[in-house]
Amino acid sequence: PAAYAEPRDFDGGFQFCRVVFRSSMNGDGAGWEVDWPRADENLSIRLSELSRTPVSMDDTGVPKHLLVRFGTPEIYHCPIVIMTEPGAAVFDEQEIAGLRAYLLRGGFLWADDFWGDYAWEFWVNQLRRALPSATYPIVDLELDHTIFHQMYSVTSVPQIPGIGYWEADHRTSERRAASADPHIRAIVDDHGRIMVLMTHNTDFGDSYEREAENPEYFMKFSVPGYAFGINAMVYAMTH
Repeated sequence: PAAYAEPRDFDGGFQFCRVVFRSSMNGDGAGWEVDWPRADENLSIRLSELSRTPVSMDDTGVPKHLLVRFGTPEIYHCPIVIMTEPGAAVFDEQEIAGLRAYLLRGGFLWADDFWGDYAWEFWVNQLRRALPSATYPIVDLELDHTIFHQMYSVTSVPQIPGIGYWEADHRTSERRAASADPHIRAIVDDHGRIMVLMTHNTDFGDSYEREAENPEYFMKFSVPGYAFGINAMVYAMTH
């Protein structure tokens, strides 16, 4: 069941923190719950298997993933927070202030799974309310950046489609020509630390959520998806 994190939910281990947000009818996105909860659980399991990170599990071995909001104190327990389909996300003033404070205090936000220019511009307009462009430019990360080699060597930017798009005709661009090129972009602080990671025209979340449904999909998309995802988790917790 969906429930917001409370202080007693944090036990010192890694927990996948997903941001809950409202969606605008004028945006381009299916909502905060896309890929939830399976992607949250599967990425946490793989992090526990592929690194030495202590991941919090319940008595049945399921990762204790959490739901959080910007502007609440619980979010400061999360070294990394993740949003899916942010192309329709809207925030009130309290949430914008909370987003800015979280990032400037050392937090790390990963926004994933939004396609095409319209979704990009909608998201950036919201983000710029917290981090103005004059001070915090958005940059494309080069493949020699540390995040691509934190644990695994990622030598290209994978375009990962939702499994339904791929199974229909094996295409990887969900908006066809309008989203042909995948991007991994970021906003960094004065020390060069990534504060906001944005994976645009690609869907890492589906490579985690749907890993068990199709062996060919797993090998083609989940393997590189986990390589970058584990890198991002470890980078966020060590920077």
